[in-house]
Amino acid sequence: MAKQPKNAIEPTRAVDYPEWYQQVVKAAELAEASPVRGCMVIKPWGYAIWENIQAVLDRMFKDTGHVNAYFPLFIPKSYLEKEAQHVEGFAKECAVVTHHRLEAGPDGTLVPAGELAEPLIVRPTSETIIGEVYAKWVQSYRDLPILINQWANVVRWEMRTRLFLRTAEFLWQEGHTCHATREEAEQETLQMLDVYADFAENYMAMPVIKGEKTADERFPGAVNTYAIEAMMQDRKALQAGTSHFLGQNFSRAANISFQDKDGAQQLAWTTSWGVSTRLIGALIMTHSDDDGLVLPPKLAPRHVVLIPIWRKDEEEAQVVSYCQDLAKELRQVEFSGGKVRVEVDTRDLRGGDKVWQHVKRGVPIRLEIGPRDIASDSVFMARRDKSPKDKQGVPRAEFVAKVASILQEIQDALYQRALAYREEHSHDFDDLESMLAFFTPQNADKPEIHGGFARAYATEGPEVQAILKQHKLTARCIPLGADEPPGTCVFTGKPAARRVIFAKAY
Repeated sequence: MAKQPKNAIEPTRAVDYPEWYQQVVKAAELAEASPVRGCMVIKPWGYAIWENIQAVLDRMFKDTGHVNAYFPLFIPKSYLEKEAQHVEGFAKECAVVTHHRLEAGPDGTLVPAGELAEPLIVRPTSETIIGEVYAKWVQSYRDLPILINQWANVVRWEMRTRLFLRTAEFLWQEGHTCHATREEAEQETLQMLDVYADFAENYMAMPVIKGEKTADERFPGAVNTYAIEAMMQDRKALQAGTSHFLGQNFSRAANISFQDKDGAQQLAWTTSWGVSTRLIGALIMTHSDDDGLVLPPKLAPRHVVLIPIWRKDEEEAQVVSYCQDLAKELRQVEFSGGKVRVEVDTRDLRGGDKVWQHVKRGVPIRLEIGPRDIASDSVFMARRDKSPKDKQGVPRAEFVAKVASILQEIQDALYQRALAYREEHSHDFDDLESMLAFFTPQNADKPEIHGGFARAYATEGPEVQAILKQHKLTARCIPLGADEPPGTCVFTGKPAARRVIFAKAY
């Protein structure tokens, strides 16, 4: 007789982390590969998570004075050419449209008939085309600031793709703002970084480090790039959001200028900032376990699933009715700015099969309810942040009264667990040999899980980049607010002003 696996997901994280990730995505029915190379189909459960992410962030953007708009998917090639660093940074990832109109060809084929006067780039990011529009909108200081966000899709022609983490097409939001002064634009850049950090920690339950990118990792065309960095369970870093101070670079390229209060002509100061469906990949790799997806309650499509259990046909109506009544009661309870989201699973499947499906989909609370539970007016509860076997009977009225606090307990527990993991695998290093040993796998056959975040004094330049490239490391960020004296660069021995976080990364 074949040995039954101990976990719902095979292989486990420790055995093959990349494949574990793919199997969690599949088991939770989040997304799948599409017929179009490098693109994904986001399935309803995965899209519901994205809708919740959108809803929270959209409210946070509007609370900070931003409004939504929409700009074209296609960008004339000449627009990208106006900002040299920008086009150089994105050139290899651009998808280009050169023809329009299809006509019938031989053997029932279709052939492009008309060549475009100018090639169009399928939006990799929108700084250039939005800059052209802002140049028309901005004439006077009275037209500023412009605080606009758009929810859109973008295309970056990635060669190696992985669902949610890196796909040729993905969904995101991109904020683009325009200001009269440098100070306002810099304040905006840091404010939006704070918004992202707030969202990551208080909604995703994912601890992040706010920091400035080094010059080598900066967004093409930006003066400063800031990011939130998170540690995944394979101890790699994932950039979960970026905010860019663009200075006057894009204003100069697009001629976004205005007349100030004294009648002088000035160039505007701009910013851009964004997060994407990559956040779903971050959720998966921060919290999930060897039984599948684990979701923080604030972003879960369902907070509670009720699973009716009966053995005799005559018990079905009573059990389902009890579950439906309880669901109505739970839907009146407030949690995280809305009502508790509840599902009663009445599908014609075995109870055990339903349980494991909801485990793998990461539903925070499962209630199994049968005739004995009804007789005692109670529920049999399991929490997704604990073992699937860890279940307890709870009186119905007590559960209804406490469901919101239980959901918050799960949310807090996931954050604290992830924070403890990050702190356990973050270390300071003052010499290169020790730092590189930190990233050297003990088992060369399974190099996926090793290292973590290394904090070390460092300078920048070709010598540093060569060593990082050799060991497949990247400078993640210079943490903001770190109050440390200057030190010595572990790579060059030269004086260094601040410690930098280094890691292997997605």
